[in-house]
Order: sequence, then structure tokens, then C-alpha cells
Amino acid sequence: MNNQITNVYIWDMDETLILLKSLLNGSYAEAFAGLKDAQKGVEIGKMWEKHILQISDDFFFYEQVCLEIENCNKPFLEALSKYDDGQDLSDYDFNQDGFSPPHDDLNKRKLAYRHRIIANKYKQGLHNILDQEMMDVWDALYKMTDEYTDGWLSSARALLEQCLAGNEDPTICNTIAGGVVRSNATGSRHINVLVTSGSLIPSLVKCLLFRLDNLISHENVYSSWDVGKLQCFQWIKERFDNRNTRFCAIGDGWEECEAAQAMNWPFIKVDLRPNSSHRFPGLTLRTSSNVWNLHV
Repeated sequence: MNNQITNVYIWDMDETLILLKSLLNGSYAEAFAGLKDAQKGVEIGKMWEKHILQISDDFFFYEQVCLEIENCNKPFLEALSKYDDGQDLSDYDFNQDGFSPPHDDLNKRKLAYRHRIIANKYKQGLHNILDQEMMDVWDALYKMTDEYTDGWLSSARALLEQCLAGNEDPTICNTIAGGVVRSNATGSRHINVLVTSGSLIPSLVKCLLFRLDNLISHENVYSSWDVGKLQCFQWIKERFDNRNTRFCAIGDGWEECEAAQAMNWPFIKVDLRPNSSHRFPGLTLRTSSNVWNLHV
């Protein structure tokens, strides 16, 4: 449809959609001037850190790909897709394939295989990876964190859902795989994209653990670790841009702010302070609508 409007929301992760660093360093609790137990926040953050690293290592090749071998972090999972020859990997032994730094085509293919497995596991979800005991631990930690942060996690997730539905009644929207929604009534599309400064594999695991995976597809997760956020924003513009596409960046840091300014995109700065309306709960779809109306 030539007149289809596409709204692309580019999200930061840490201290925007989730809270982790501010729990670990106590800055989240400090913003409440003694009303929050800072040590409890640190303990919650350490539990998340432990689970993120454990799942990244045990199921997503993180130790093998990024810790044992340098220069293996890629900005997105499809970065090496052209090297993937489609080989059946059901009996493939990833521990015995001689994988080394991906500077030649053979090792780029081996890394592409790993990225394909990671993408499939992301699509399947953690309930197909973790046992019931670990699922219960994860569920309890999520609820504890959401309660401690006054609903930050659930509110951020709710806003992602609202962004996908746009201003329309969700009952007239069809969900398309990968966190994209198209409205039957207007033909408009709404897309969530994540650009995080963290390395790619733990960032994908964070999406799974913080229940964002059905709202942001693996194809829409970018790591700016090596390339910077401006480069990621440029890739996103090239991928989605047409004359009816609107972009809006949301985050808490200076880098995404400067990148949005360089792209001439509106930017919404997330603020940890309790009295701010640009935090969770508080931030709403109306905010992005307003910045698009003002950004001409």
C-alpha cells in the first residue's frame, strides 16, 4: 500500500525498557531519597546478572563466541547470513567444529550457524529451554523486580504493546511475527526496534528474560557495542525508510540522543526520577505522538 504509514520506535534497553545497571550501582534507589532499600536493589540486580550470564553461556554460545574468541560480537544476528549455506544442524557438533576468530569465510559460516541456532531459540522462547524449576525462579525474580520498581517492567512492556497497536483498537489489529503490527482499518504498521550498547548475545537473552521477545523480534535487536548507535540508526533507516515512515528514538543516554539528532528524529529521554512523567509507569503512547506532531 503506497500510502501506508509506518511508525518505527527505536528503544534503548538498560534504564529504559529494563532496569539493571541502576539497580547494581544503587542509583535507582538513590533517586528515591531513602524510600527504597538500595541493598535489595543491588541483590536483585546481581540475581539478574547471574541468570543472564548463565543462560547466555549454557544455551546461546556466549562463552564460546564472545569470551573465548575475540572479535565475534556482531551488531545483529543477520550480519553473517550470507555465509550460512543452510546446512542441517540437528546433528552438528558445535564443540568440535574447530571454530576460531571469524576472519575467513569458513569461520564466518560457523558463526552464522551459531546465529541461526540463537535465532531459533529466541523464537521458541525460554519455556522451551529452561526446566520448570528455573522457570519458577525466573518468574519469581521478575515479579520481585517489578514490585521493587513500582511496575517499571510491566509498564514498559505495556507501552511496547501499545506502540505496536498504535492509536487503534487492538481488536482490529493483526499481529505479525516479529513485533510488527499492521492495522486492517488503515494499513498502518508499527514496529519496535531495540538498539543497545550491550553485546548482542546477552542483549537477546535480556529480551527473553524480561519478556520482550514477543514484542521485539530477533531481527530487530541491534548491538551498538562495536559500531556505535548512529551506525545502527542509519542501518534502521535504510531498512525501513520510505516517504511515509516516521522514526522515534527513546532512551536515557547521551549517545542515542545525539544519534537521533544526527538523524533528525524526535527523541524521548527516559528519566529515573520518581516525579518525572518520562519514566515507567508514566510514559505513554501520547508522548511519542506529541513529539512527532512537534517535530516538523
